[in-house]
Amino acid sequence: MEVDKKYQSDIDIILSHRNDLGADYWTTPDKRLIKGSPFSCAGSAHMLLELGMDATDPILLAVVDLFFSVWRKDGRFKVTPSGGILPCHTAYAVNLMCRLGYVEDERIQATLRHLLSTPWNDGGWRCNKFSFGRGPETEHSNPLPTLNILDAFRFSTYLNDEASLDKAVEFLLAHWTIKKPVGPCQYGMGTLFMQLEYPLWNYNLFQYVYVLSFYDKAKKDERFLEAFAALQGKLVDGMIVVERNVPKLAKLTFCKKGQPSELATKRYHEILANLS
Repeated sequence: MEVDKKYQSDIDIILSHRNDLGADYWTTPDKRLIKGSPFSCAGSAHMLLELGMDATDPILLAVVDLFFSVWRKDGRFKVTPSGGILPCHTAYAVNLMCRLGYVEDERIQATLRHLLSTPWNDGGWRCNKFSFGRGPETEHSNPLPTLNILDAFRFSTYLNDEASLDKAVEFLLAHWTIKKPVGPCQYGMGTLFMQLEYPLWNYNLFQYVYVLSFYDKAKKDERFLEAFAALQGKLVDGMIVVERNVPKLAKLTFCKKGQPSELATKRYHEILANLS
């Protein structure tokens, strides 16, 4: 896909941050691939794809090499040089690699098999890290990593043909009813969740509806349809208006807070196509 000229300034701004962390391609010399959000290696690649940069561009190919350099034979990705390898880290990595077109690569297939073998007992995925303390709510999976993993699986042949993914979908649909913060990282569905955020990388109504719209398990479920109706109710002249965004992205035109976004609206049209 060719980058639309009107988004070239956004591309230039993202590229201007590529050495901020001390190494090229938005990372550190020791390969902290998710550090520096929103201009992390993973986040910047995600935005470049949204803006239409081809996955075969040398910049994105270099990002692919970086991520495969931290891939482990058991399927996990070690995106930080120290500390444990958390499911949310692998979720970020495999999601990006699938978006870049590597779902059929044997390394990514191994990651998908690893994920299918490691869900928590409620069907989602859960990091064994308790930054906010422990309580009954932390016995649930983490909604955002679960959503990111489902986003990766939509590119695969497992989509709508794997019972364990249906269980993960059910966990997320149940959260629509629960609302309260769940999981060790305390993801809730309050005021911030209901504000539309774009690009799609945080747990919010837009990403929730977008990802679940690919899954037959969700499409006719009353809880999903309520969420979809809430999203539709926010349209302005048929377009998605960005209600919340990372302040560091304020100079970017494609996701400007308070403005309709053509690219976000394209994602909304994908939802409509999935439900048609």
